[in-house]
Amino acid sequence: MSEPLRTVNVGLIGLGTVGGGVARLIKSHHDEYLAAYGIDLKLTRACALAWEQAEAAGIEREAFTSDWHDVATDPAVDIVVELIGGEHPATEIFTTAFENGKHVVSANKALLGRHVETLAEKARACGVQIKCEASCGGGIPIVSTLEHDLVGNKILTIAGILNGTTNYILTRMVQDGVSFDEALKEAQAKGYAEQNPAADVEGLDACRKICILSDLAWGGEVRPEAVHTQGITAIDLRDVAIASGAGYRIKLLGRALALPDGRLAAYVAPHLVPLSCPVAGVDDVFNAIMIRGNAVGDVMFYGRGAGDLPTASAVMGDIIDALQHRGSPRKLGWDRDATLVDFDTELPLYWYLRGDFTPPPGSQILSDGAVIVGPVSHREAKALVQRFAAQVMLPVLR
Repeated sequence: MSEPLRTVNVGLIGLGTVGGGVARLIKSHHDEYLAAYGIDLKLTRACALAWEQAEAAGIEREAFTSDWHDVATDPAVDIVVELIGGEHPATEIFTTAFENGKHVVSANKALLGRHVETLAEKARACGVQIKCEASCGGGIPIVSTLEHDLVGNKILTIAGILNGTTNYILTRMVQDGVSFDEALKEAQAKGYAEQNPAADVEGLDACRKICILSDLAWGGEVRPEAVHTQGITAIDLRDVAIASGAGYRIKLLGRALALPDGRLAAYVAPHLVPLSCPVAGVDDVFNAIMIRGNAVGDVMFYGRGAGDLPTASAVMGDIIDALQHRGSPRKLGWDRDATLVDFDTELPLYWYLRGDFTPPPGSQILSDGAVIVGPVSHREAKALVQRFAAQVMLPVLR
């Protein structure tokens, strides 16, 4: 017996690059959703600052509003898609939609990376769901993988390229010998980086994403302020050349590990990644996320980490999931904080050091003035930097 036809009304808040992509996919894929899921998906309300944005996205005049309250409180709207970013008024949009019995789909990593506990508790109390696939990795289906496909595993590690802007910059430095400053200007000209690129190049964007993925994988909230975060601004062409000559690529990675005692380690930093690791070959604006589970072993997910249609694809998947009431079978446990190790003293790593010094005893020499030491803690590595007057210190993925 076929499923009965179901009309579902979507309210869309934010009609920028991704919002416009979502509007186009709802219209262009309408017949596919109807045939595959029995869902007659309609874009009923859409909110933007100006009508011109809505018109460019093909929104009907009667569906347009410039007040988000009109979307979040409309009795006809079944599900709200929030794509404006930032903490406010996004927080108020979430809570108002929940109180009006609506699921919320969002790509808002800034909000979810900091306040997922409060929002998840509110959603549960209201009997609705948060869906956030598009907040981590653009079009890569990593959130649903952690929520559903890897439930037979204890997640041991997550590591990946979580920011396309920094990966583009590092790719240009490696492949074409372009300086950091030049590569950043190119990224801004192409629309990959904002005019204020701090969230990308300082690692803040990747930090928010590794927090969300850690929350999903291990069930306790990992707060961005507790995560050691180092960006790529100190990387120059000498490091790129030394790494390449020694069989490595420099990649900004977000990394999280479950330790045997039940605690977690989480940090963001540019790493020397050996060429034998698949992530080393991921270039341009692409993202890649590696997960190690105790049953499945190592798996990797690769794809475009940003853009209108890749991110809109993830949003559409979340809409269909929410409408099918496919919540996470994991007990997410966002009512507690995760217990993190002290990154400075309790996580031994291998470290790349560069400077004008005599190599420390026992170090692996990469070239004149460049070595790998370890495994030692961050604090011990910093002590070596001071002792030998090193200029650069980066972790090495092992």
